[in-house]
Amino acid sequence: MTAGFVNKVKTITASHCKNFELCTVNKYIMFHFNGFNMEFLDNGRSFQETYKCFPVAMLPGNEREDLERGGKIIMPPSALDVLTRHNVEYPMLFKLTNRAQKRTTHAGVLEFVAEEGKCYLPLWMMQNLLLTEGCPVRIESVSLPVATFSKFQPQSTDFLDITNPKAVLENALRNFACLTTGDVIAIKYNKKVYELCVLETRPGNAVSIIECDMNVEFEAAIGYEPNKPKAEEPPVEEPQDHVMEEVVETFKGSGVRLDGKKKKDNQLDTPVIKRVLARGVPDYDYKFGYLKFDRSIKPINERIPKKDGEDGEPETFHGQGFSMKTRKL
Repeated sequence: MTAGFVNKVKTITASHCKNFELCTVNKYIMFHFNGFNMEFLDNGRSFQETYKCFPVAMLPGNEREDLERGGKIIMPPSALDVLTRHNVEYPMLFKLTNRAQKRTTHAGVLEFVAEEGKCYLPLWMMQNLLLTEGCPVRIESVSLPVATFSKFQPQSTDFLDITNPKAVLENALRNFACLTTGDVIAIKYNKKVYELCVLETRPGNAVSIIECDMNVEFEAAIGYEPNKPKAEEPPVEEPQDHVMEEVVETFKGSGVRLDGKKKKDNQLDTPVIKRVLARGVPDYDYKFGYLKFDRSIKPINERIPKKDGEDGEPETFHGQGFSMKTRKL
Protein backbone atom coordinates (compact mmCIF):
# COMPACT_ATOMS: atom_id res chain seq x y z
CA MET A 1 0.00 0.00 0.00
CA THR A 2 1.37 3.40 -0.93
CA ALA A 3 1.63 6.37 1.38
CA GLY A 4 -0.87 8.30 -0.73
CA PHE A 5 -3.47 5.62 -0.27
CA VAL A 6 -2.91 5.57 3.49
CA ASN A 7 -3.38 9.33 3.70
CA LYS A 8 -6.66 8.99 1.82
CA VAL A 9 -7.80 6.26 4.15
CA LYS A 10 -7.16 8.48 7.15
CA THR A 11 -9.56 11.10 5.76
CA ILE A 12 -12.42 8.66 5.65
CA THR A 13 -14.83 9.18 8.52
CA ALA A 14 -17.56 7.02 9.98
CA SER A 15 -20.18 8.95 8.02
CA HIS A 16 -18.66 7.80 4.75
CA CYS A 17 -18.40 4.14 5.70
CA LYS A 18 -19.94 2.73 8.84
CA ASN A 19 -18.17 -0.62 8.51
CA PHE A 20 -14.64 0.95 8.47
CA GLU A 21 -12.59 1.58 11.58
CA LEU A 22 -9.02 3.05 11.78
CA CYS A 23 -6.75 2.92 14.84
CA THR A 24 -3.06 2.80 15.70
CA VAL A 25 -1.78 -0.01 17.93
CA ASN A 26 1.89 -0.61 18.75
CA LYS A 27 2.99 1.81 16.04
CA TYR A 28 1.01 -0.04 13.37
CA ILE A 29 -2.05 1.16 11.44
CA MET A 30 -4.91 -1.30 12.07
CA PHE A 31 -7.84 -1.44 9.64
CA HIS A 32 -11.12 -3.20 10.41
CA PHE A 33 -13.39 -3.64 7.44
CA ASN A 34 -16.46 -5.96 7.51
CA GLY A 35 -14.92 -8.28 10.09
CA PHE A 36 -11.46 -8.40 8.44
CA ASN A 37 -8.40 -6.97 10.24
CA MET A 38 -5.63 -5.45 8.13
CA GLU A 39 -2.32 -4.27 9.61
CA PHE A 40 0.09 -1.90 7.86
CA LEU A 41 3.40 -0.40 9.00
CA ASP A 42 3.52 3.26 9.96
CA ASN A 43 6.96 4.25 8.59
CA GLY A 44 6.86 7.57 10.37
CA ARG A 45 7.69 6.06 13.79
CA SER A 46 10.89 4.53 15.23
CA PHE A 47 11.59 1.81 17.74
CA GLN A 48 11.44 3.04 21.35
CA GLU A 49 11.52 0.87 24.44
CA THR A 50 12.64 1.08 28.07
CA TYR A 51 14.62 -1.77 29.64
CA LYS A 52 16.38 -2.52 32.89
CA CYS A 53 20.10 -2.46 32.19
CA PHE A 54 22.75 -4.77 33.59
CA PRO A 55 26.49 -5.21 32.88
CA VAL A 56 27.41 -7.89 30.37
CA ALA A 57 29.27 -9.75 33.12
CA MET A 58 25.86 -10.71 34.53
CA LEU A 59 24.65 -12.29 31.28
CA PRO A 60 23.56 -15.91 31.94
CA GLY A 61 25.72 -18.62 30.44
CA ASN A 62 29.43 -19.04 30.00
CA GLU A 63 31.73 -16.09 30.59
CA ARG A 64 32.53 -14.18 27.41
CA GLU A 65 35.39 -11.70 27.39
CA ASP A 66 34.51 -10.33 23.95
CA LEU A 67 31.38 -8.59 25.29
CA GLU A 68 33.46 -5.97 27.13
CA ARG A 69 35.73 -5.24 24.16
CA GLY A 70 33.37 -3.13 22.12
CA GLY A 71 30.45 -0.76 22.01
CA LYS A 72 27.54 -3.12 21.37
CA ILE A 73 24.65 -4.14 23.61
CA ILE A 74 22.52 -7.27 24.03
CA MET A 75 18.74 -6.95 23.71
CA PRO A 76 15.79 -9.35 24.18
CA PRO A 77 14.32 -11.37 21.25
CA SER A 78 11.11 -9.33 21.29
CA ALA A 79 13.10 -6.26 20.25
CA LEU A 80 14.28 -8.07 17.12
CA ASP A 81 10.68 -8.97 16.23
CA VAL A 82 9.56 -5.36 16.54
CA LEU A 83 12.59 -4.03 14.66
CA THR A 84 11.98 -6.46 11.81
CA ARG A 85 8.41 -5.29 11.42
CA HIS A 86 9.50 -1.67 11.59
CA ASN A 87 11.83 -2.24 8.64
CA VAL A 88 14.64 -0.23 10.28
CA GLU A 89 17.83 0.66 8.47
CA TYR A 90 20.88 -1.56 8.73
CA PRO A 91 23.19 -1.58 10.55
CA MET A 92 20.95 -1.21 13.58
CA LEU A 93 22.09 1.74 15.69
CA PHE A 94 20.49 2.91 18.91
CA LYS A 95 20.44 5.94 21.15
CA LEU A 96 20.62 5.12 24.87
CA THR A 97 19.32 7.69 27.32
CA ASN A 98 19.39 7.93 31.09
CA ARG A 99 16.58 10.36 31.69
CA ALA A 100 17.30 10.71 35.40
CA GLN A 101 20.85 11.98 34.79
CA LYS A 102 20.22 13.41 31.31
CA ARG A 103 23.05 11.40 29.81
CA THR A 104 23.01 9.91 26.31
CA THR A 105 25.24 7.70 24.20
CA HIS A 106 24.98 5.52 21.10
CA ALA A 107 25.62 1.84 20.50
CA GLY A 108 25.11 -1.06 18.14
CA VAL A 109 23.52 -4.41 18.93
CA LEU A 110 25.46 -7.65 19.17
CA GLU A 111 22.82 -10.28 19.95
CA PHE A 112 19.13 -10.65 20.86
CA VAL A 113 19.46 -13.22 23.65
CA ALA A 114 18.67 -11.19 26.79
CA GLU A 115 15.73 -11.92 29.05
CA GLU A 116 12.56 -10.00 28.32
CA GLY A 117 12.58 -6.56 29.87
CA LYS A 118 16.36 -6.53 30.28
CA CYS A 119 19.35 -5.37 28.26
CA TYR A 120 23.07 -5.83 28.88
CA LEU A 121 25.63 -3.06 28.38
CA PRO A 122 29.47 -2.96 28.56
CA LEU A 123 30.72 -1.60 31.88
CA TRP A 124 32.32 1.52 30.36
CA MET A 125 28.99 2.40 28.70
CA MET A 126 27.11 2.12 32.00
CA GLN A 127 29.69 4.37 33.62
CA ASN A 128 29.23 7.01 30.90
CA LEU A 129 25.45 6.93 31.43
CA LEU A 130 25.85 6.92 35.24
CA LEU A 131 23.77 3.74 35.43
CA THR A 132 23.77 1.00 38.05
CA GLU A 133 22.36 -2.51 37.98
CA GLY A 134 18.63 -2.51 37.34
CA CYS A 135 18.33 1.15 36.37
CA PRO A 136 15.96 1.94 33.49
CA VAL A 137 17.44 3.02 30.18
CA ARG A 138 15.58 4.31 27.15
CA ILE A 139 16.59 2.75 23.82
CA GLU A 140 15.47 4.08 20.46
CA SER A 141 16.60 3.34 16.93
CA VAL A 142 18.47 6.10 15.10
CA SER A 143 20.30 6.72 11.85
CA LEU A 144 23.78 8.22 12.14
CA PRO A 145 26.11 9.74 9.52
CA VAL A 146 29.27 7.89 8.51
CA ALA A 147 32.37 9.09 10.36
CA THR A 148 35.17 10.91 8.57
CA PHE A 149 37.28 12.13 11.52
CA SER A 150 37.71 11.41 15.23
CA LYS A 151 40.04 12.64 17.95
CA PHE A 152 40.94 10.77 21.14
CA GLN A 153 42.71 11.63 24.37
CA PRO A 154 44.26 8.84 26.46
CA GLN A 155 43.33 9.06 30.11
CA SER A 156 46.70 7.74 31.26
CA THR A 157 50.31 8.01 30.14
CA ASP A 158 50.49 4.20 30.10
CA PHE A 159 48.95 4.32 26.63
CA LEU A 160 52.14 5.98 25.37
CA ASP A 161 54.11 2.82 26.18
CA ILE A 162 52.43 1.02 23.27
CA THR A 163 54.72 0.78 20.26
CA ASN A 164 52.04 1.63 17.67
CA PRO A 165 49.02 3.12 19.50
CA LYS A 166 47.19 4.15 16.33
CA ALA A 167 47.19 0.61 14.96
CA VAL A 168 46.04 -0.76 18.33
CA LEU A 169 43.14 1.72 18.46
CA GLU A 170 42.06 1.05 14.87
CA ASN A 171 42.02 -2.68 15.59
CA ALA A 172 39.96 -2.17 18.77
CA LEU A 173 37.41 0.05 16.99
CA ARG A 174 36.38 -2.90 14.84
CA ASN A 175 34.23 -4.02 17.78
CA PHE A 176 32.43 -0.67 17.91
CA ALA A 177 29.49 0.40 15.79
CA CYS A 178 29.42 4.13 16.55
CA LEU A 179 31.12 6.88 18.55
CA THR A 180 29.70 9.73 20.61
CA THR A 181 31.54 12.92 21.48
CA GLY A 182 32.28 13.09 25.19
CA ASP A 183 32.25 9.34 25.83
CA VAL A 184 35.15 7.59 27.54
CA ILE A 185 35.62 4.26 25.78
CA ALA A 186 37.70 1.35 27.04
CA ILE A 187 39.93 -0.89 24.92
CA LYS A 188 41.95 -3.92 26.00
CA TYR A 189 45.47 -4.63 24.82
CA ASN A 190 47.98 -7.11 26.26
CA LYS A 191 45.66 -7.93 29.19
CA LYS A 192 45.47 -4.27 30.17
CA VAL A 193 42.52 -1.87 29.83
CA TYR A 194 43.15 1.61 28.42
CA GLU A 195 40.58 4.42 28.56
CA LEU A 196 40.29 7.08 25.86
CA CYS A 197 38.02 10.11 25.74
CA VAL A 198 36.31 10.90 22.43
CA LEU A 199 37.05 14.61 22.05
CA GLU A 200 35.67 15.19 18.58
CA THR A 201 33.78 13.38 15.83
CA ARG A 202 32.86 14.52 12.35
CA PRO A 203 30.49 15.21 10.66
CA GLY A 204 28.36 15.08 13.83
CA ASN A 205 28.51 14.54 17.58
CA ALA A 206 27.49 10.92 17.01
CA VAL A 207 28.75 8.97 14.00
CA SER A 208 28.72 5.45 12.61
CA ILE A 209 32.13 3.80 12.15
CA ILE A 210 31.01 0.69 10.26
CA GLU A 211 32.77 0.33 6.90
CA CYS A 212 34.11 3.86 6.86
CA ASP A 213 37.35 5.65 6.04
CA MET A 214 38.03 7.67 9.19
CA ASN A 215 41.05 9.78 10.10
CA VAL A 216 42.23 9.32 13.69
CA GLU A 217 44.21 11.82 15.76
CA PHE A 218 45.46 11.86 19.36
CA GLU A 219 45.55 14.60 21.95
CA ALA A 220 48.29 14.65 24.59
CA ALA A 221 47.55 12.12 27.32
CA ILE A 222 46.38 13.33 30.72
CA GLY A 223 49.39 13.72 32.97
CA TYR A 224 51.87 13.85 30.11
CA GLU A 225 54.60 16.45 30.55
CA PRO A 226 56.79 17.08 27.53
CA ASN A 227 60.49 16.90 28.30
CA LYS A 228 62.05 20.32 28.17
CA PRO A 229 65.41 20.35 26.39
CA LYS A 230 68.16 20.94 28.89
CA ALA A 231 71.59 22.30 28.08
CA GLU A 232 73.92 19.37 28.51
CA GLU A 233 76.84 20.29 30.67
CA PRO A 234 80.07 18.52 29.82
CA PRO A 235 81.14 16.21 32.64
CA VAL A 236 83.89 17.55 34.82
CA GLU A 237 87.01 15.58 34.10
CA GLU A 238 89.21 15.17 37.12
CA PRO A 239 92.86 14.46 36.43
CA GLN A 240 93.91 11.06 37.64
CA ASP A 241 97.65 11.46 38.11
CA HIS A 242 97.71 9.28 41.17
CA VAL A 243 98.06 5.51 40.75
CA MET A 244 98.26 2.55 43.04
CA GLU A 245 101.60 0.75 42.90
CA GLU A 246 102.28 -2.94 43.29
CA VAL A 247 105.75 -4.45 43.69
CA VAL A 248 106.25 -7.58 41.62
CA GLU A 249 109.35 -9.81 42.02
CA THR A 250 110.17 -11.76 38.91
CA PHE A 251 111.99 -15.16 38.91
CA LYS A 252 112.27 -15.65 42.65
CA GLY A 253 113.21 -19.35 42.40
CA SER A 254 116.61 -20.94 41.69
CA GLY A 255 117.51 -23.07 38.71
CA VAL A 256 118.83 -26.68 38.96
CA ARG A 257 120.43 -28.79 36.26
CA LEU A 258 118.73 -32.08 35.34
CA ASP A 259 122.02 -34.03 35.25
CA GLY A 260 122.95 -33.00 38.79
CA LYS A 261 126.06 -31.10 37.80
CA LYS A 262 126.90 -27.73 39.18
CA LYS A 263 126.08 -24.68 37.22
CA LYS A 264 128.66 -22.85 35.26
CA ASP A 265 129.81 -19.44 36.30
CA ASN A 266 127.75 -17.76 33.61
CA GLN A 267 124.62 -19.67 34.76
CA LEU A 268 124.63 -18.47 38.35
CA ASP A 269 121.45 -17.02 39.74
CA THR A 270 120.94 -13.43 38.79
CA PRO A 271 119.66 -11.07 41.43
CA VAL A 272 115.86 -10.84 41.77
CA ILE A 273 114.48 -7.97 39.75
CA LYS A 274 111.81 -5.88 41.45
CA ARG A 275 109.51 -3.93 39.25
CA VAL A 276 106.80 -1.46 40.20
CA LEU A 277 103.56 -2.02 38.28
CA ALA A 278 100.88 0.63 38.15
CA ARG A 279 97.27 -0.26 38.86
CA GLY A 280 94.20 1.74 37.85
CA VAL A 281 91.95 3.37 40.43
CA PRO A 282 88.28 2.27 40.27
CA ASP A 283 85.62 4.92 39.77
CA TYR A 284 83.54 4.73 42.91
CA ASP A 285 81.05 7.31 41.52
CA TYR A 286 80.13 5.12 38.56
CA LYS A 287 76.47 5.34 37.48
CA PHE A 288 74.80 2.31 35.93
CA GLY A 289 74.07 2.79 32.23
CA TYR A 290 76.49 5.72 31.87
CA LEU A 291 79.67 5.36 29.85
CA LYS A 292 82.43 7.83 30.53
CA PHE A 293 85.41 8.29 28.27
CA ASP A 294 88.00 10.22 30.24
CA ARG A 295 90.56 11.51 27.76
CA SER A 296 92.46 13.40 30.41
CA ILE A 297 93.98 10.21 31.85
CA LYS A 298 97.65 9.89 31.13
CA PRO A 299 99.27 6.60 30.10
CA ILE A 300 100.37 4.46 33.01
CA ASN A 301 104.04 4.78 32.11
CA GLU A 302 103.82 8.54 32.43
CA ARG A 303 102.18 8.35 35.82
CA ILE A 304 104.86 6.19 37.45
CA PRO A 305 107.28 8.43 39.29
CA LYS A 306 110.80 7.73 38.03
CA LYS A 307 113.63 7.28 40.46
CA ASP A 308 116.88 9.02 40.08
CA GLY A 309 119.16 7.39 37.55
CA GLU A 310 116.38 5.46 35.79
CA ASP A 311 115.97 5.99 32.10
CA GLY A 312 113.09 4.23 30.46
CA GLU A 313 111.69 0.88 31.53
CA PRO A 314 113.90 -1.52 33.55
CA GLU A 315 115.34 -4.44 31.63
CA THR A 316 114.00 -7.78 32.77
CA PHE A 317 116.50 -10.16 31.11
CA HIS A 318 120.16 -9.27 31.53
CA GLY A 319 121.64 -12.63 30.47
CA GLN A 320 123.33 -13.58 27.23
CA GLY A 321 121.92 -15.96 24.69
CA PHE A 322 123.64 -19.21 23.69
CA SER A 323 123.07 -21.51 20.74
CA MET A 324 122.60 -25.26 21.17
CA LYS A 325 124.45 -25.92 17.90
CA THR A 326 128.00 -24.96 17.20
CA ARG A 327 128.66 -23.37 13.92
CA LYS A 328 131.23 -24.96 11.64
CA LEU A 329 134.02 -22.73 10.54
